[in-house]
Amino acid sequence: MWKGPGSAAQRFTLRRARDTSEAAMAVYTDVGADELNAFLAGYDLGALLSYKGIAEGVENSNFLVHTERGSYILTLYEKRVAAGDLPFFLGLMEHLASRGITCPQPVRNKAGVVLGTLAGRPAAIVTFLDGLWIRRPSTRHCAALGAALAKLHLAGADFAMTRINALTVGNWRGLYDLAKDRADGVQPGLAAAIAGELDMLEKNWPKGLPQGVIHADLFPDNVFFLGDRLSGLIDFYFACTDTLAYDIAVCLNAWCFEPDNAYNVTKGRALLQAYGEVRALSQAERGALPVLARGAALRFLLTRLVDWLAVPPGAMVKPKDPLEYFRKLRFHQALRNVRDYGLD
Repeated sequence: MWKGPGSAAQRFTLRRARDTSEAAMAVYTDVGADELNAFLAGYDLGALLSYKGIAEGVENSNFLVHTERGSYILTLYEKRVAAGDLPFFLGLMEHLASRGITCPQPVRNKAGVVLGTLAGRPAAIVTFLDGLWIRRPSTRHCAALGAALAKLHLAGADFAMTRINALTVGNWRGLYDLAKDRADGVQPGLAAAIAGELDMLEKNWPKGLPQGVIHADLFPDNVFFLGDRLSGLIDFYFACTDTLAYDIAVCLNAWCFEPDNAYNVTKGRALLQAYGEVRALSQAERGALPVLARGAALRFLLTRLVDWLAVPPGAMVKPKDPLEYFRKLRFHQALRNVRDYGLD
């Protein structure tokens, strides 16, 4: 849920051969062939060969576009992506690529501009990445992810732009307020459990830790592999300036739990060791990891809960189970030693 253009569009190629109950036409704004041809005339991409709406996602209108020069992703940005944030997202992808991070690249038009207007919406074209996302990550995949995350953090250190994290601890109570009246219909006692966790996190959220560019949504479906080799990172539309170790906490939640929601310490150790070999964690960061992991679990519990209770009109997407992240939160709450995450 709440995905940017890269994720839905890139994942489409992996799923086009089969139906899925989660598929949806993520096209809120139709684009005619004449309109698209006129838009592409401003680029040096050759003639349009074909295009198709992307079947997944609920955020933006996404199209897979084939031209004489290759395959690209066209995105029309809809309501949840603020137009004022687009220069940050697009500029970040260009910056990271210039520092050796493989990610989708915004395509500049003949005037040297990456952002245009199509069908009354802000629109951009980005390059297409090869690779598959891994549904059941192995220890090797987790290690590759840890190293890539650390490289991303280092590569973003001299990115000049900043963006406030709109989904950090100070914003979670607003999400809770949207869902609290019906939360117990999802699971009895859920509203009170979330309220108690919010109180704790608001009082104890770590301060003074190293800050920088974070991805903030680096789930397995946003990381491409060719075999065991990580081939690229996608979906930078939650990226922001925030605590670097919080990004690690997001990844521990997303990559290191098994389908039964048991934490796999071997995967956690692989991720953390690989990260630390590229960028060493400070003692303060290590000590803050349990609270950050609880916060990351609550963030995705809340956004999933809001989506579960109010799927956007026309999306026809089966919302992701919020209780998956409630169970992960319970693990973090019961943790007694930070070494249980796999830290030496």
